[in-house]
Amino acid sequence: MGLPLTPLPRRGAFLSPVLPVVAVLALLALPRAPDGGAGPADAMSGLAVLYCAIRLVRDRRRPLSGTAAVVLGLPVVGLAVAAVGAPSPWDGVTGMGRFLQVFVLVPAAVLLLIRDRGDFRLLAWSLVGLALWQGAVGVHQYVTRTGASYQGEDIRAVGTFGPQDVMGMASVVSIGLVCALGLALGRNSPRQRWVAVGCALVLLAPLALSFSRGAWIATAVTCTAQLVLAGARRALKAAAAVAAASVVLVGGLGVGTAMLQERIDSITRVADSPDQSVVDRYSLWAAATGMWRDHPVTGVGLKGFPEYRDGYASPALSAASDTEGAGAAYRRQPLLSPHNMYLLVLSEQGLTGLVALAASWLALLVCALRGLSRTRVRRGPGLDCALVACGLLVRQLTDFLYADIGGPSTVLTGVCFGLAAWWALAGHDERRGAVSVPLPRRVEEAVAR
Repeated sequence: MGLPLTPLPRRGAFLSPVLPVVAVLALLALPRAPDGGAGPADAMSGLAVLYCAIRLVRDRRRPLSGTAAVVLGLPVVGLAVAAVGAPSPWDGVTGMGRFLQVFVLVPAAVLLLIRDRGDFRLLAWSLVGLALWQGAVGVHQYVTRTGASYQGEDIRAVGTFGPQDVMGMASVVSIGLVCALGLALGRNSPRQRWVAVGCALVLLAPLALSFSRGAWIATAVTCTAQLVLAGARRALKAAAAVAAASVVLVGGLGVGTAMLQERIDSITRVADSPDQSVVDRYSLWAAATGMWRDHPVTGVGLKGFPEYRDGYASPALSAASDTEGAGAAYRRQPLLSPHNMYLLVLSEQGLTGLVALAASWLALLVCALRGLSRTRVRRGPGLDCALVACGLLVRQLTDFLYADIGGPSTVLTGVCFGLAAWWALAGHDERRGAVSVPLPRRVEEAVAR
């Protein structure tokens, strides 16, 4: 009678295959040049995709399930059509490359590199660590008045991203806070949960000092959704902790400055008395809508929005915003996108691109929520992973109402979609996903004897 066979461990199997993705996050912690182009993190994301492909060939693994291939491949439909209609061949190639990186290649690589919930949690904690670092830099900028310029003072927290990517730190901190809250609401050890709670509370300060209304709204919506999905008891405990932290931040530490209060109040005045940034946003949205009306099916082509903007925008558009501070000189930053991902896709890719992209995101969200529901009903492990994955999806889809892709922090969007894709398409069925290495036939026969 033969003995049960155990796959031989491959050399270095103790190392997590998601370490290249962790390296991408680590590179996002480095200061960036003010040019705003592709950076080290983008290059590392390409190497992570290449590393994933090499692993698939070496281990003779099927790349993706049929469902995963369809869900992640849907955006390619609109991209291919829009690339043909781009203002120039170079715009078509570079625009398609960026979209493929963020919405197809990086998410697929993250999905394939994650073996189990341990790898998932490693990436989630890495996102929290990146947020803490960027948040610490941002708070230091506010305290020492070395941040980006805001209402004539260099106090806006932007982390290492600089004033050219003023939303970068806000996005990183928001994502880290969402991950920390998901880890805190799970069924991990009490020590891990309390550490996650502490990280979430600490991240509230740099999020506030980013003065980013879009990040505030996306984070509030997402955290509310996570609390509801986690259950009433956990929701009440977390709400009490947030309320206590808010009292300490605003009352005890004096974070609630007049500028911060004015920024919060401005959220309710976006329709009655909007400031210039809101006026510019409305003008850009109107321009994107006008492009879609004239090119409803395929849009104006990838990277076509800047070319058509002035022909559709109202005279109220200032066309550029002033940026300076945080170690950078004064610069006029041109407004080259509508700052709304849905309208950007609608204007450049038409209904073809928007339907394909939205269908992919909706499928991920539905699958992720179904997995969360099964995990809660069975009271099985992985609730923290489910809440992190669903939270990242909700945050990203909400944030896309006020932002689009662009800047050094863009690659982070692909990592978030990859985490969500793993849970939605592979993680909740509790398959471990580890690769078994087949034994040579002669060794197998010897063991069997």
